[in-house]
Amino acid sequence: MAIHLTKESKILVQGMTGGEGMKHTRRMLASGTNVVGGVNPRKAGRAVDFDDRSVPVFGSVHEGIDATGADVTVVFVPPAFAKAAVLEASDAGIGLAVVITEGIPVHDAVAFTAHARTRGTRIIGPNCPGLISPGQSNAGIIPADIAKPGRIGLVSKSGTLTYQLMYELRDIGFSTCVGIGGDPVVGTTHIDCLAAFQDDPDTDLIVLIGEIGGDAEERAAAYIRDHVTKPVVGYIAGFTAPEGRTMGHAGAIVSGSSGTARAKKEALEAAGVKVGSTPTETAQQVLAVLAGGA
Repeated sequence: MAIHLTKESKILVQGMTGGEGMKHTRRMLASGTNVVGGVNPRKAGRAVDFDDRSVPVFGSVHEGIDATGADVTVVFVPPAFAKAAVLEASDAGIGLAVVITEGIPVHDAVAFTAHARTRGTRIIGPNCPGLISPGQSNAGIIPADIAKPGRIGLVSKSGTLTYQLMYELRDIGFSTCVGIGGDPVVGTTHIDCLAAFQDDPDTDLIVLIGEIGGDAEERAAAYIRDHVTKPVVGYIAGFTAPEGRTMGHAGAIVSGSSGTARAKKEALEAAGVKVGSTPTETAQQVLAVLAGGA
């Protein structure tokens, strides 16, 4: 089993005929993902050849769903058109929209995430690497060759740290790895993934990766304390961030002591989460927990 994405998922790619869409569609197909179509109104009716697979292009998400039964879309369209693309997908009844695009205006993200909730569409992102259930499906830009199927669930704000922890724990393997994105407004939160992993019988341990700024990790800590019975190991990016310096993701805003890595670490540890000081130490803590150590 896995969360949000399985071998049964049928995937459309909005923006498949663009440079990034073409590149990552080829990578998704190579990893065994069931990409059933692309969406581009100007190229509807054509097909794109990817090695040994020909993928049809539809004029709209609705047409793609009708023709293929797709239940997932991956969005690779430019920032100016991302809002319209996600609204279209939500109105068409897609179950999951993975929004890879970065640089989307905050007011656009607010609008399409709110609209998606009214339509029953789950948003992953924006500005995220997507999600992968190794050996089953890969929706986004996560490298498929750095991890195998296993029983660790991973949820992360950071794409780069998603990849690093996957690589560090590649011999153990993952049920699903979800990069939720680091923008101020995202469609799926740490808490959403914690709840799903808690309910997933094939996930034994959860890795949570956060970063400085905001209070998402503090809220996740409170949720873990009250609702999560599986072991959780965490890492917070930004312990060495200089004070008063703008850092990385748009959501990494620190005010005084609020939002600092230390504050987040303390909140998670108070909820029983083991927090590593580096990604490698975090991986070592995961191995210790799985081995029954302290």
